[in-house]
Amino acid sequence: MPPIIRKRFGQHFLISRYIIECLVDEINPQPDQSIIEIGPGQGALTLPILKKTGKMDVIEIDRDLIPLLRQHCAGHGDLIIHEANALKFDIKSLIQKNKTARIIGNLPYNISTPLIFHLLESADAIEDMHFMLQKEVVERMAAKPNDDAYGRLSIMVQYHCEVSDLFDVPPSSFEPPPRVDSSVVRLTPHSTLPFIANDYHQFLIIVREAFSHRRKTLRNALKPFVSDAIWAEIGINPQQRPEELSVQDFVVISNAIEKNG
Repeated sequence: MPPIIRKRFGQHFLISRYIIECLVDEINPQPDQSIIEIGPGQGALTLPILKKTGKMDVIEIDRDLIPLLRQHCAGHGDLIIHEANALKFDIKSLIQKNKTARIIGNLPYNISTPLIFHLLESADAIEDMHFMLQKEVVERMAAKPNDDAYGRLSIMVQYHCEVSDLFDVPPSSFEPPPRVDSSVVRLTPHSTLPFIANDYHQFLIIVREAFSHRRKTLRNALKPFVSDAIWAEIGINPQQRPEELSVQDFVVISNAIEKNG
């Protein structure tokens, strides 16, 4: 009996063997690696990965899928299933001390952006992440200053990670087929951050506020935080729009605010 599609979970199960093979090749899983899959669904990606690693953790919120997943992967390795909401799950709890994990998943479109932000909190414990996402979301992650897709998500992901847009996936690769195209992205956390925000919480606030008012100039969008003296000190033109600034620029603004107290 096929599983019931839960619309509230944003489920679109990957069924294309070709796309599965392409994704497994990009991930290139090895037996000694700690691999965590978010939203394994029916195990289309889980099984070929498990066969190569012998052991993996998966996080699944739909309890009705868990018996099917166990049955599908039985006899192929040690599959550890965590019935949980990935948005609230502590990824670091699955990672052994002094090691890193690799995160994979065909992420539900309706939670993909908040889930990415949640995972970035554990970026120091992650080797890389391979996700199937809505194409538009991947474009936003990879966007550069002055691109139409450039925004808060671009800044926060690129602060932590190198972004590689790997390949596109048509709707026909899923059941049920989504109404949008998908893409596979690789996020590789920087071994050393290129630019360091001295007060990360302050940095988060500045980026969020700037892009909450992206039609305003920086001077107007960040008026409660940045004085004319700070603009003069850092040499960034406050008449620019938020989408014109790089990750480094936002770090410079945040650090100047922190410095001037």
